Amino acid sequence: MELLFQQLLNGLTLGSVYLLVGIGLTLVFGILHVPNFAHGSLYLIGGYVTLMIMKSAGVHYFIAILLSIIVVALLAVLMERLVFNPLRNAPPIHDKIAAIGLVLFFQAFVSLIWGNDYHRMITPFGDAVKIAGISTSPQRLLVIAVAVIVVTLLYLFLKKTMIGASIMAMAQNRDGAFLVGINTNIVAMMTFAISGVLAAIAASLASPINLVFPGMGHLVILKAFVVVIIGGMGSIPGAIIGGLILGISESLGATYLSNDYKDMIAFLLLILIMTARPKGLFAKEAY
Repeated sequence: MELLFQQLLNGLTLGSVYLLVGIGLTLVFGILHVPNFAHGSLYLIGGYVTLMIMKSAGVHYFIAILLSIIVVALLAVLMERLVFNPLRNAPPIHDKIAAIGLVLFFQAFVSLIWGNDYHRMITPFGDAVKIAGISTSPQRLLVIAVAVIVVTLLYLFLKKTMIGASIMAMAQNRDGAFLVGINTNIVAMMTFAISGVLAAIAASLASPINLVFPGMGHLVILKAFVVVIIGGMGSIPGAIIGGLILGISESLGATYLSNDYKDMIAFLLLILIMTARPKGLFAKEAY
């Protein structure tokens, strides 16, 4: 039972990272109605910015995360303004090609500036602790706690503020939102900024558990797409549930089946759920 609870905790940690990345991807899809393949690049930059600020400036982990959030949010806004907004009326394939180009550019940029080595991010929360017989690290508990806080704050933002209501309205009908006076350009920029914030938080929290390297965004974005598709394209509740399902499934599968098949579990789960519910678990709530 201790092993089971241990893996459930690990699964919640992994699922918290997936749902943060998945929510950002879902928000952008709700606005543009195209998958942003470059979202993993924001995750990549977020991890590197946090690490390098800690190493070069010697600042505290939390301050580095805050600075990383600002940098990645601004980068996400620039991505929307310079790449996706000019292609808004172009054929759909152009958005995808541009996003893939961004992925290749950012990976090459990171490799050029910081090299191809694997880096370890040292934080004050790395020592192992035991809680009720379960061995874990404060970093894993921090990931779960921050994910709960961020999701709660995002929910309140979307439901209780005018900007949040504008995002929801634009996700439902961009042209209709424009006709009732909503500045769709501002809303699109805000949405990309939020997705950048979520990606930076996820990367900064996950990097001390994993490692920081140029390819760290590739597998995460693949898993995030699985999360979004499982939950229902455009559904934020679906992204949350999908992230937790995937994280726990991977953790339990790696323990009770084989760690070699851990990444395969995500796509097997996708096939099973798509067979039962082709539109995803929360298709009715999708924007």
